[in-house]
Amino acid sequence: MTRRKKSLSQNFLVDGNLQRKIVEALEPGADDHVLEVGPGTGALTQHLAGRVGTLTLVELDDELASQLAEDYREYDDVEMIHADILDLPLDRLAGGGPLKVIGNIPYHITSPLIFHLLDRRPRPERIILTVQREVADRVLAKPGGKEYGALTIGVRAVATCKRLFNISRGAFRPRPDVDSTVICLTPLAPPPFSESEERLLRQLTRAAFSRRRKQLRTILRQAPEYSLSAERADAILTSLGIDPTTRPEALPVAGFLSLARALGPAE
Repeated sequence: MTRRKKSLSQNFLVDGNLQRKIVEALEPGADDHVLEVGPGTGALTQHLAGRVGTLTLVELDDELASQLAEDYREYDDVEMIHADILDLPLDRLAGGGPLKVIGNIPYHITSPLIFHLLDRRPRPERIILTVQREVADRVLAKPGGKEYGALTIGVRAVATCKRLFNISRGAFRPRPDVDSTVICLTPLAPPPFSESEERLLRQLTRAAFSRRRKQLRTILRQAPEYSLSAERADAILTSLGIDPTTRPEALPVAGFLSLARALGPAE
C-alpha cells in the first residue's frame, strides 16, 4: 500500500463515482491531448488511459511515478514524466498544440499551479481541477468580500470559471482536514489582451492586495512600482470613473484591467 507523504499534501480520492464524474467534466475525446497533474495512485488515470489521443502524467513522488510507469508501460498513448509540474515548461507538451488539463492537485501548490497553467501560450482549452474549497471560493469571489483578491483577478481576467460540485473530505484517504471543490477553468480564446498587459495587471494586483486595507490613491502613491503624486493618482483614477478612496477589495476585475492599462509600465 502506498503511504501518503505529508510534505506533498497527498490525499487520494477513493470514490469511484466521483472519479468518473471528474473525468466526464473534462469532456475527453479520442483526439485530445490530456495532461494529468499529480495522478498519484491513478484514480483518474484509470478512466482516461486508452480513451484519449495522448495522456501525459506528471508525478513528483518517486514511488508513485515508478508504479504509474509500470502500470501503464504497455499503453502507447500514455507518457509518464517524473517531475515537479511547476518546473516543467508546458510548451513541450502537445508541441504547443491544444491541451486539456485535469488533476486532483496538492493543496499547497494550488495557486502557483493555476498561474503556471494559465501562463502557457496557447493556454489549455479546458482545465478541470479538484482544489481546496476555500481556493474555489477565492477564485469565484465577488468584489467586496475577504475572499476577493489577486487570485480572483488573475484567473478571471483570462478565463471563465465554474464551480462544478463539492466533495466532502470523507471521499479521500487519508481524510483531509478540509472539503474540496471541482472547478472548470475555460481560458478565453483568443486572449483578451497581450502578455505585457497581463504582466501589468499582475504587478497592480500584487501592489494593491499587499495593501488591501488602503485606498487606491494611497496605494499608487506608496507602492514603489508606481510612486505617483497624489494629484496624478487622483487624476488617473477619476478619468477611469474610479473613486480614489476605493479599496482594492471593492474594485471589480474590469476596473483592475482598465487601471493597469492606464498606469502602463512602471517607470
